Parts: sequence; structure tokens; C-alpha cells
Amino acid sequence: ERLPVMITPRWVRTECQPIAVRDVLHYLINALETESTAGRVIDIGGPDILDYAALMRKMASALDLPRRLIIPVPVLTPKLSSLWIHLVTPIDSGIARPLAEGLRNRVVCRNDLARRLMPHNCMSVDQAIKAALVRVGAQTIETSWSDAGVMPGDPDWAGGTVYEDKRSTSAKATPEQCWKAIVSLGGSRGYFASNWLWRLRGRLDRLIGGPGLRRGRRSATALGVGDALDFWRVTDVQPGERLELTAEMRLPGGATLTFTVESTGTSSATVTQTARFKPRGLLGLMYWYAVAPLHHIVFAGMLRGLARAAVAAHAARNPASSTTA
Repeated sequence: ERLPVMITPRWVRTECQPIAVRDVLHYLINALETESTAGRVIDIGGPDILDYAALMRKMASALDLPRRLIIPVPVLTPKLSSLWIHLVTPIDSGIARPLAEGLRNRVVCRNDLARRLMPHNCMSVDQAIKAALVRVGAQTIETSWSDAGVMPGDPDWAGGTVYEDKRSTSAKATPEQCWKAIVSLGGSRGYFASNWLWRLRGRLDRLIGGPGLRRGRRSATALGVGDALDFWRVTDVQPGERLELTAEMRLPGGATLTFTVESTGTSSATVTQTARFKPRGLLGLMYWYAVAPLHHIVFAGMLRGLARAAVAAHAARNPASSTTA
């Protein structure tokens, strides 16, 4: 995803026989249940045999990326390869080195025992990649990339790099009043701060084919899953506790904006605002670092504005109480 041009070891021409995880699980389960597999070495692989360069090109195609230029050179050692992989991806060089060294070895089935003893139609490389990307896409929305935590045994880089801007503030207002402020975001009300920047972003989005801010919102006071909100889409609502918006603006990656409310007393609450971005390609990385300085203006201001709105609502209902946030 990150590099349109790759200088690679000559071993990217080594052949491999990729197999989908679900097919591996099929064989593992059936090996336990099939007596004739006992004591045998059984190679398993998918139906396609191709080199690693072709595999990378298939992945780029599935991700709708331009064709990658792969230039194998004879002088790139596994150590240099691992350092380069570490530089441009979230994979640690200590893990990348054995992966790079493994490219030397042809990984193709030497027998067809699996097919004969445990008949099964394995997924093609294209089908396996598509299935994996569907799962990644579903996880992006359902778990916001990191809310669900790391699965046991997964390395911390397994899900790819996700950049996060997380901010919290305390408000002397009830959680209900904080929630009302959150679900009033967008539309004609705006985003509580730096609205001119949001309008500018909306105009730029429309210029490049995105929805911009023209969609507004269905209701001024309520949001439900599936609702459009300017250039966002509501993908999760837990009333009074959590709101998740997924960006539908034109971006070199995927983005979500999440708000949570936690009660800290009878008339106080903590509001947490989390923006996450999963870059797509080198352009995605450049985009994140280019807009990161603006987050201190836009996101910090929006959170303060939310808190002020909640405090003002609380003060209007309880004139004798403190109105500081």
C-alpha cells in the first residue's frame, strides 16, 4: 500500500502456493478426524502457484491501487530488507528479517495427500484476498479498528497502522446534557468551533467528487445508525454513551470520529473524542501528517465547544449551580 515503486530482493521471484486461513482450518480439523492422516507429513496449499511479486501485484489490484513497479536487485540482503520493511510499515525489523529470509525458499506442496485424504475445494488467491479484505472492512466499522482490543496471539502490527487523535474533557453537566450536545453536531449548527475550516473542507470534498456538507442531517436533535451527517455516516449509536461517525468524504484511507460520555458524578461527566485514520498508501501517510497540526485547532475546539454547550444547558436548568467546565 505504501510504496508505488519497490526495490526488492531477487527472492520475490520465488514461487509460493498461498492458502486461505479458512482452508487451513478445514485441513487442521479434518486431520484430527481422518485416521489415514496419522503419522504422515501432509503439505497443504491453495490452487494457485505464483511468485511473491505476482502476489503483491494481486494485492495491489484488490486494493484498487495503481500497478506497483517491483525492481528486484541482487545486492539487497535480508538484513537490509528487514530494516526497509520496518521503516515503511509497522512491522518490527526483528519480525521482518525472518520473513524476508523466508522468501528464499520455494513454498510449494511436494505431495497431494491433502487433496486425496481430505477432499476440499480451496479458495483461489483472488478469492482469499477478497475475503480477507471484506473482513478487514467489516472490522473497520464494527470495532473501530482498535476498540475491541487485540486478539490473543496477534502481534500488535497485525491490523496495520491506525493513527489516533484522542482527547478528553470534564464538564459540570449531566451525562444526558453532554449527550444532547454531541448528537446535535453538524448540519446548520456546525461543529462548535472553527466552522470555517469545516466549510472549507466540505467545499474541497465536493470539488473532488465527495458529498461535502450539503447533506446536512435528517433531524436536528437525534441520530440513528445509517443516518447521513454532512460527510459522515452514523455507524454506531449507544444512546447516552457512544456515537461513532465514519467518514464518507474523499480520503486516502478510512476515518472514524467517536464520542463517548462517562458519568463522574451527579452533575459531572467526562466526554472523550477519538479521531482515527487508517491510511491507504503513501498518500494516506502524507495526508495524516499534513492535517495533524490542524487537529489541535479543529478537534480541540470542537471538544471545548461541546463541553460549553452542555454546561450552558445545565446552567439554564440549574441557575444556582456552577457553570464552569
